[in-house]
Amino acid sequence: MAFSNRGAVPPPAANSPATSPGTATIPDSSGIPAASGQAVLESKGYIIPVHQIQVSPKVSGMVVKLNFQEGDKVEKDAVLAELETIDYEADRNRCRGGLDASWQKFLELWTGNRPDEIKQAKADLEEARANRDQLFLDWKRSYNLPKTAMATREYEMAESAYKAADRRVVRMDAAYALMLEGARQERIILAWAEIEQAAAELTKAQWRLDNCKVRAPLSGTILTKKAEEGNIVNPVAFNISASLCEMANLADIEVDLNIQERDIAVVFKGQHCVIRPEAFPKREYKGQVSRLMPIADRAKGAVPVRVKVQVPADEEGKYLKPEMSVLVSFLAK
Repeated sequence: MAFSNRGAVPPPAANSPATSPGTATIPDSSGIPAASGQAVLESKGYIIPVHQIQVSPKVSGMVVKLNFQEGDKVEKDAVLAELETIDYEADRNRCRGGLDASWQKFLELWTGNRPDEIKQAKADLEEARANRDQLFLDWKRSYNLPKTAMATREYEMAESAYKAADRRVVRMDAAYALMLEGARQERIILAWAEIEQAAAELTKAQWRLDNCKVRAPLSGTILTKKAEEGNIVNPVAFNISASLCEMANLADIEVDLNIQERDIAVVFKGQHCVIRPEAFPKREYKGQVSRLMPIADRAKGAVPVRVKVQVPADEEGKYLKPEMSVLVSFLAK
C-alpha cells in the first residue's frame, strides 16, 4: 500500500543556509527574516548638525569689524566680531565715577570727624559759653539797678540776649557731643547700600562693554554670514538684524529622516546603520539611531527619526555637509 507525502515538511535545500541562534527574526518588507547585519530598510534623509547655533550679540550696536567668512573653522571664545564701544565706554566711566563717589561718602561717615573739626566745635562751644556769661552779667547788673535808672525796654533786651546766648550754648554743646560720637549708624548703612548699588551698575556697564566683542560659543564651522561691517545689529528688535552668523560643529552631525508608519516597526533606538552620501556613493559611514521623535507627521504619515553619524576626525566638513542628501540602510539586530 502506497503512502502519500502530502502535508509533510520538505527537507531544507542543500544550498540554503541554516538559521543560526544569532539571527534576528525581524522580517524585511518581503516577509523573509533578515540575518544580523543585513539591511532591513533603506530611506533617504538629509544631513543636519546636532547643534546649529545662531550667533547673536548680547548688546546692540554697529558692527565695526568682522573676523570670519563662510566655511571658516573657529575655536571656542574666538572673537568673531566687534561692535562700536563709544556709548558703552562712557556708561562704564560714569558708573565708575559714581562708585568712587559712594566710597568716599562711606569713608567720611565710617572714619568719623577729623580732630581739627572736633577742636573747632569745642572752640565754638567755649566762645558761646563766654558770650553767655558776659550777657548774664549785663542782665544781672540791669536787674540790680533801680527801675528809674534804666528803661524797661533796655532791661528786657538784656534779659532776651542772655537767654538767647544760653540756648545757643545748649545747641553748641549738643553739636560738640555729636562731633565726638560720629555719624549715625543708619547713615553708614545707607552709604554702604549706595556703594553696592553703584557697584552693580558698574558691573552691568562693564558686562555690556565686554560683550561688544562677540565670541564663538563653541568650536566649529561658520555656515552662513548674516551681517556685514557697518550693519546695525540688535538682538531684541524685530525690524533689525539680530544675528551675525550661524555655526555648527560638523564633526557632530546626524541624518534627519521620515520613516513611513508601515516601516517604523523595524526601526529602534541604538540600531546600527550604514550611511551613503548621494554625492559620494562609494563612501560609507557608520551610524546609529539616536532617537525616534515622540510625535508623528500626520501629513506625511511618517515618524521623524535621527541617525547619529560617526565622522572620522580627518573628514570633518569635507564630504558630509549640512543639507546634503544621503541614503541610510538600517541593519537587522
